[in-house]
Amino acid sequence: MADDIEETLLGGPLRYTRQEVEALAGVPDDYARRIWQALGFPTPPDDEVAFTDGDVAALREIKDLLGGDLVDEEMVLQLARAVGQTMGRLASWLSDVWLQRLGELPSDEPLTPDLVTAALAATEELRPAFERLLLHGWRRQLTAAGMRAAATTASAQSDPAAGLAHLAAGFADVVSFTRLSRRLDGDALAAFIERFESTAAEIVAEQGGRIVKTLGDEVLFVASDPRSAAEIGLRVAERFNEDPDFPKVRVGLAYGEVIQRLGDVFGNPVNLAARLTATAYPGTVLIDTALAATLPSGAFDTTPLRPRPLQGLGRVRPIVLRRA
Repeated sequence: MADDIEETLLGGPLRYTRQEVEALAGVPDDYARRIWQALGFPTPPDDEVAFTDGDVAALREIKDLLGGDLVDEEMVLQLARAVGQTMGRLASWLSDVWLQRLGELPSDEPLTPDLVTAALAATEELRPAFERLLLHGWRRQLTAAGMRAAATTASAQSDPAAGLAHLAAGFADVVSFTRLSRRLDGDALAAFIERFESTAAEIVAEQGGRIVKTLGDEVLFVASDPRSAAEIGLRVAERFNEDPDFPKVRVGLAYGEVIQRLGDVFGNPVNLAARLTATAYPGTVLIDTALAATLPSGAFDTTPLRPRPLQGLGRVRPIVLRRA
């Protein structure tokens, strides 16, 4: 049964060893091995039949890509790594949703491997629609990324070719999460994290920002418009301040030149935002002087605090952000 599921989800039977796939696709052994590892999979033994016609076609596509002037081997490896990490998380997410749904169904039968296998088989019915949604979502995100790059190019302070842009970076952090996680069982903790992440993502999207990554009790986001970043910080803190059943959330924001690399962001503003978040009182928003200087006069109340040492950054004057 498990073999049938594997064949169904992979779109065909396992036919080839790794060396056979490489020979059929015309891709060198060492490079094919690096691609497979970049996707997040261990290299199978030489004599193991572990690949399908789809794997041959995918390697041939990669070989064709390498024939272009703008694509080299390192770029393909970077993209493969991004695909592996993103799709791995997406697949795990979908699997968790399936298992949760199965657990909620009224049944006297325990959750057995056969039942899980049957659920995986049912995903084949949804696969065409899900793949179309996935492709459409990717196109929309690619368009948004292109528009951000175009806007960055227009800025004299930014260099998109080097991955440099002037952005506001922010962290939102759940207060006392470690203590809370000890009191919750697995299901309750997963529901808690989902609620925090989905609420934060909704607010960031509403204000035109972008979620960079989530870390369970913490969300990293960026926004090109300083006022939007300030609004995101205040709304996140306010949303959870209004909920007596949810711990308070603290937010730190900083503005400046940020390095954008493979979907992530780095640089002094990111580090400073993280330190400000750790310094902020529960339910409050702290910003740096650079962000405060860019905010329109009268739109927000900014109250400077006494300078204090922040690890790795020297003495910094935090500023409390409130609504005017």
